[in-house]
Amino acid sequence: MRKFIPTLLLALLSLSFSGLQGQQTSSAPAQKPSEGQSQSSTTLKVDVNLVNVFVTVTDTKGSPVGGLKKDNFFLEEDGHEQKIAVFDKESAVPLSIALAIDTSLSTRRDLPLEQASAKHFVHTILRPVDAISVYAFSEVVQETTHGYVSDLKHVDDGIDHIRVGAATALYDAIYLASRSLDHRKGRKVMVLITDGGDTISKVDYKEALRAAEEAEAIVYSIIIVPIESSAGRETGGEHALIQLSEDTGGKYYYATSIGQLDEAFRKISDELRTQYLLAYYPSQRASFSEFRRIQVKVSGMPDASAYHVRHRAGYYTVKSEF
Repeated sequence: MRKFIPTLLLALLSLSFSGLQGQQTSSAPAQKPSEGQSQSSTTLKVDVNLVNVFVTVTDTKGSPVGGLKKDNFFLEEDGHEQKIAVFDKESAVPLSIALAIDTSLSTRRDLPLEQASAKHFVHTILRPVDAISVYAFSEVVQETTHGYVSDLKHVDDGIDHIRVGAATALYDAIYLASRSLDHRKGRKVMVLITDGGDTISKVDYKEALRAAEEAEAIVYSIIIVPIESSAGRETGGEHALIQLSEDTGGKYYYATSIGQLDEAFRKISDELRTQYLLAYYPSQRASFSEFRRIQVKVSGMPDASAYHVRHRAGYYTVKSEF
């Protein structure tokens, strides 16, 4: 009897194991491991999130370069080449624009001209598939369109109803506009019209930058410079805006007149019509860093070495809570 019990247990275990194998085989077709694939039972957790990179290419004169193909682009993450899974020209992709206008006392003289120029820009760029939200920021940040809208009259009313305030909550405006863009689809753009000063924000520059990067927002800064030389000019704020624009793949412009403001809007409009989308599934993790750096180069054209390529600096693997 003692010999019979172990024999019976072994038989039952063998039948149970065979049954489990049968269940696994019936639930999915058997697949041969590909070359180089381990047959070990160890399961690796792989990040398969598609990473979008919106790219602007300009020539030596600063004009956007169109007509490039997928083979003209070389993309790396943390120094490792990545296979471009999606390539598209972005002119047909819906566009969400957060237009943030500084209404603090330091800009009160130029505000009517800024409003007129902003409306002209909106009428030039906005299509039925696009949407825009208007923000006015002084000591508080106000979304005057109450969401993203496509109706031009609604946008014009939102721009017309902004009012002059006292202080400047620039970083709060960037943060809140970024959060509003975060769940939008397609291309996401932020256009800032400001003198660069910040006097009252609750969030700091690093928080504002991270919010913009997490939202994949391309930030264009139009820095309003007083005609007269001002000893109180906020050059530190200007430098912060320049860095913010560069890190998100956008650009910055200085404007001292309505003509220069209109020209800045025209250049932004031209760029938004001549952008490229490169998307990839990260193939290798070089480090455990929270931030992954991206680099894009172009080649295969006679003047490729002279071209300037702009895109976001990278992305965070984990988004901050808000």
